[in-house]
Amino acid sequence: MKWNKFTIRTRTEAEDIIVATLAEIGIQGAEIQDKQPLSEADKQSMFVAMMPDMPEDDGIAYVSFYLDQDENFTEILKEVRRALKELSAFMDIGDGTIAVSETEDKDWINNWKQYFKQFYVDDILVIPSWEEVKEEDKDRLIIHIDPGTAFGTGMHETTQLVIRQLKKYVRPGMEVLDVGTGSGILSIAAIKLGARRALGTDLDPCSASAVAENKEANGISDRQFAMIIGNIIDTPSIQDRAGYDRYDIVTANILADVLEALTPVVIRHMKPGALYITSGILDEKEDCVRQAILRAGLEILEVNHQNEWVAITARKPL
Repeated sequence: MKWNKFTIRTRTEAEDIIVATLAEIGIQGAEIQDKQPLSEADKQSMFVAMMPDMPEDDGIAYVSFYLDQDENFTEILKEVRRALKELSAFMDIGDGTIAVSETEDKDWINNWKQYFKQFYVDDILVIPSWEEVKEEDKDRLIIHIDPGTAFGTGMHETTQLVIRQLKKYVRPGMEVLDVGTGSGILSIAAIKLGARRALGTDLDPCSASAVAENKEANGISDRQFAMIIGNIIDTPSIQDRAGYDRYDIVTANILADVLEALTPVVIRHMKPGALYITSGILDEKEDCVRQAILRAGLEILEVNHQNEWVAITARKPL
């Protein structure tokens, strides 16, 4: 699909209020480009392998928004110009000019790929689908992954912590439940490490297409890795489809608050003696998740840290 792209030239100190003003008009999803240096927290939250060299900050920012070419955007632009004029009366918004161009969906989808490079989790190679495996890496366990625009690449500490635990605990023939599967990287890793079957659940419908593409890239069949869209925490039909007392390992790389709600539910899906591998936990939330795991009657086997992130591995009693 083709879109009209409208780019407002402004100043960095005005970019946030311009985005808020656009939202009031009804324009969502504005994009900001500036030359402000990234903080360490910003760099970590982007989960990319390398950062581009940034030119010196000149105080100029560009706020872009997109409208479908089928839309009658004349009235919308009139509203935007009126709002910019009002803003300029009490703050410096710079030029406030609006440039118009065309773009396509594929432009947005491909721009981020330049920052996702192959990387290693110990002796496992995680490589984007558009890169070639080097000759010296061909004997490694290789996971081909294309996260799309909505899911992580696997580079983040939380995912790596879970992959290391899967490498330690997966045995041939195991069944794995992956809650919040996203791109499917954990289920794919489990299958490549010997698991017989994985079931992924996710709230985001986009996960289904991401998983399908990554299964194909890794030669994994639907029989090996199935997918359910829905909330396993509070939806009985999703729980029934997943099955009870069935899984040897459950992985959940999601936020600590979600883990607290998930833990007492997910134990019903685990076999006696099954493992529960959780991550996505900031160190300040470690005790909350630990207590939820203990309240559910699980035994904690390991607590692993990587920077400020925590993974807890527990076991259901026999």
